Amino acid sequence: MSLRSMISTASMGALTLALASALTPAAQAAGPESSDPIKIALFDWTSVNLNAKILGGILEKLGYTVEYPTADYLSSLTTGLTNGDLDVGLEFWDTTAGEAMKASDATGQTERLGKLGPKAKEEWWFPEYMKEKCPGLPNWEALKDPKCAEAFSTAETTPKGRYLGGPVTWEGFDDERVEALKLPFTVIHAGTDAAMFAELDSAYQRKAPIMLWIYSPHWAPAKYKGEWVEFPEYTPECYTDPKWGTNPDAKYDCGKPHGEIWKYAWGGMKEKWPVAYKVAKAYTIDTDELNKMSGDIDLNGKTPEEVAAAWIAAHEADWKAWAQ
Repeated sequence: MSLRSMISTASMGALTLALASALTPAAQAAGPESSDPIKIALFDWTSVNLNAKILGGILEKLGYTVEYPTADYLSSLTTGLTNGDLDVGLEFWDTTAGEAMKASDATGQTERLGKLGPKAKEEWWFPEYMKEKCPGLPNWEALKDPKCAEAFSTAETTPKGRYLGGPVTWEGFDDERVEALKLPFTVIHAGTDAAMFAELDSAYQRKAPIMLWIYSPHWAPAKYKGEWVEFPEYTPECYTDPKWGTNPDAKYDCGKPHGEIWKYAWGGMKEKWPVAYKVAKAYTIDTDELNKMSGDIDLNGKTPEEVAAAWIAAHEADWKAWAQ
């Protein structure tokens, strides 16, 4: 082959490669399809806000503008994401948002993007040292014993036990559960997620009585020794049919549901920002990794932004592949 032919062949090869590259989605992702900000919801617990900052940080590296509005957990599904005030929400738990997700799906204005990865569990939880004062635990029926209930009491609830529930926006039906199962407990709702776990830490250090809402994924079940109360197993009928369960006159006479954690998007995201949509749909995270990072924020004083930046740097190959 002559030198001229070799140059011509090489030039044609380079041109073919350039044209192919120009047509790939990665090239399209070099510039955002719209300059409008993508709004990723923040809620009132650590892991969801960390996930928001990770996804947002990835999208910013791909050229998008991102905003982080603080939203109400459940109404974001039925209002914020349906009308486009929000574009993405990253943690909707089967345990607490099941009905809101059904309502959101029914509008046709949102899209369930898939599972985040970790499995969701939320339930009443007590430190291991409390079994000495209430030896029938973790069986829920032990809580009906007035002596056991009093062991969990405080000055504001005595002789009833005190149950520290999550912020009222989380719902969870704990007030209804106490009434349906005839438990001698008073439900007190924490103002914030941070306040709830600060109270757990204080009580645990003093071996003081505490019964509270613990959820997983979270760093708390790994840091503190304890158990979840074993209530009658949840079924959908428990929440809808009073005749189901031990109390034929009341709903919620069972434990909390458990299941998946879901991602959601505004229905128009796929058309407006197709590459960002692909990344949000592909984004998943490991349970142990999420627990550790949440602990770095809540226990070790790191900011969500610096923890997110470290994850983005460590997983660059993953998120670049998601954008292809």
